[in-house]
Amino acid sequence: MCGLSGEIRFDGERPDMAALERMTDRLAPRGPDGRGLWSQGPVALGHRRLKIIDLSESGAQPMADPRERIAGVFNGCVYNYRELRDELRALGHTFYSDSDTEVVLKAYRQWGTHCVDHFLGMFAFAIAELDTGRVVLARDRLGIKPLYLVHTLDRLRFASSLPALLAGGDVDTSLDPVALHQYFSWHATVAAPHTVLNGVRKLPPATVRVIEPDGTFRDHRYWQPPYTRRPEHAGLGAEDWTDAVLEALRTAVRRRMVADVPVGVLLSGGLDSSLIVALLADEGQHDLATFSVGFESEGGEEGDEFHYSDLVARHFSTSHHQLMVPSDRVSGALEAAVLAMSEPMMSHDVVAFHLLSEQVAKEVKVVQSGQGADEVFAGYSWYPAMAGVPRERAAQAYIDTYFDRSHADLARILEPEMLAERDVSAEFVHAHMAAAGADTALDADLRLDTHVMMIDDPVKRVDNMTMDWGLEARVPFLDHELVELAAACPPELKLADGGKGVLKAAGRKVLPREVVDRPKGYFPVPAIKHMAGPVLQRVREALTAPEAVKRGVFRQDHIDELLAAPNAHRTRRGANTLWQVALLETWLQTHGIR
Repeated sequence: MCGLSGEIRFDGERPDMAALERMTDRLAPRGPDGRGLWSQGPVALGHRRLKIIDLSESGAQPMADPRERIAGVFNGCVYNYRELRDELRALGHTFYSDSDTEVVLKAYRQWGTHCVDHFLGMFAFAIAELDTGRVVLARDRLGIKPLYLVHTLDRLRFASSLPALLAGGDVDTSLDPVALHQYFSWHATVAAPHTVLNGVRKLPPATVRVIEPDGTFRDHRYWQPPYTRRPEHAGLGAEDWTDAVLEALRTAVRRRMVADVPVGVLLSGGLDSSLIVALLADEGQHDLATFSVGFESEGGEEGDEFHYSDLVARHFSTSHHQLMVPSDRVSGALEAAVLAMSEPMMSHDVVAFHLLSEQVAKEVKVVQSGQGADEVFAGYSWYPAMAGVPRERAAQAYIDTYFDRSHADLARILEPEMLAERDVSAEFVHAHMAAAGADTALDADLRLDTHVMMIDDPVKRVDNMTMDWGLEARVPFLDHELVELAAACPPELKLADGGKGVLKAAGRKVLPREVVDRPKGYFPVPAIKHMAGPVLQRVREALTAPEAVKRGVFRQDHIDELLAAPNAHRTRRGANTLWQVALLETWLQTHGIR
């Protein structure tokens, strides 16, 4: 797990190495264990290393292979790298390290851009062909690892975080109306390739981009489950599906133990993270390090679920670490969490993940997390409403259920010049839902949530917050083979038992029933949800700052209304509108965008 950066020139000039150094240094939290730069001709690469696999200097990056005439940088982990190394050796390749990075380079030389089809894992990489000048960028199937781009006529810069590109300089930081529309319509989701800045884009997940020396490029999307019932599953009953899901999850968890350092678990006490602990215990893991976080109650709302995490920790005899965060720490922690965000993220648990990651990183370098199970296995409360919707009405039903507000409502928040002329968020959903595949409205909903919303909200959140402390988070519920299986699973089995029915049935085979049958929990941060005290003061400062007034994103009458009643205005889904507005402005100010 690391941070990568690079620059490709298309104008005959040499890369700006000073800018590359600034970009690479901004990635230092993602890779505190090593730093490297490489340049040849029009291409330069930078890297910050977090030592997880092959702790020796043989695994250092950027990695150049003069014999194969390629060089590259890699972020993530290929869990089947040992098997691939054996396969590539049999095909005549020679290895000089025990790292998965070298496996990625040799796999590219053997299979070209189809190398991604061989990888089990999470990754973003850049590979330069030394003879042709061609550069290949790629991102894993579920977009777990990020890759941001600034592409102009003269050059392309890329990095693992948006702030790293800002550090390089010369970025168009004007605001993108399409991204603003999605942010305020779609619960802060901004779908690739957009970001809130016009000058920065992101490579979509499951995409390989081949960039020619003249700056032209072509994209290939290499993976997308159909979300249809498959012939090989014909005749499977509910118990068969339960066993298949449990076995696929067991495999996913086992894969994510590949490391040359200890691996822990972020344990909330919910079904998903508890399943990971149970399966690791089944695999013979002893004294597994587990970690939980909680917050002080505010406004009558409880801020921790320690009862359940303690229960799981005792049941499986883990080495458990519990972190209770007092409310007066939240406002101070907020600044650091926003600084760690590559893009604005409004979910309250951003602060929780950042604080938890700070403590966890003192104990281990790698953790497994239960992120993604709700999207993959239909665990959210709004999914049952989609079950009876005709397939042709899936898009509108999704918009009515999930969107925070309508286009007309958004016009009352944003200044006219910041508002997209059309309802671009609804258009995106309609286009995605109309794509081939997805047998039912629920299938189409889960496809959209898993391959768009999840990637640019909860998955991005976990990556940003953990990596800001040099902590690698692995997500077994996003194992692509498990996702393929879940996509083919009959919707009624996923919706059963109040949601995630097939996963709950699997849980009952390995977990105490109290954990499986408990009410669904969340990751609450009451001091933010019930805005008051230092958090509210910080919000007021952000929205009344001179740069906020000058920027002119929001209608002033609306801001005045929100500040007059901080907890009275909620989106359709119950989020605090003031927090949603303030988070965007706070992010812009924190990252020096004027």
